[in-house]
Amino acid sequence: MPQFSPMTLLDLLIEFGRTGQVGPLHCGMPLDQAEELLGPGRPHPAIQLKGPDLDGYPYSWASLDLVVTQRSVSGIWIRLRPGASTHLPAAVLPDSQTHSATVLREDFISALDATGCPHELDQNLTFGTQSSIRTHPADVCAVFFPPHKDEHVSNREGLYLGVIHKHIA
Repeated sequence: MPQFSPMTLLDLLIEFGRTGQVGPLHCGMPLDQAEELLGPGRPHPAIQLKGPDLDGYPYSWASLDLVVTQRSVSGIWIRLRPGASTHLPAAVLPDSQTHSATVLREDFISALDATGCPHELDQNLTFGTQSSIRTHPADVCAVFFPPHKDEHVSNREGLYLGVIHKHIA
């Protein structure tokens, strides 16, 4: 019987870049359906103050944010902090509790290339020491930053994935 290796965080991030989906989550799905899969999210304080029909604010599940417009998912964000651990719901990353949130730009791009996922430099979000790429055809944006002084990473000169996201109008 074949042995299957568990999905890693990098596998999930590359699949997001290729497809625009994070596990079963996709832009356009009803928030109720997402909460059925993930459990209740932690609404942004503005939603708590103004009510659930407030658009453009996220519901959060640890490192995963779903931006909601008209009670549907209009954006998916995964936020990482290099040198730390990240936690994603089991519905998104099965068989895991936490993963290292340290993803070098070069490793991410190599993994995209290995899967044949086209990508290009995103000129709008590349400036200063920040670099960004956009995948095709999924239109997922990955933003890389140098490590902050309090982030414990082995390569202080590298750029690390800080956020990967997709948004629909």
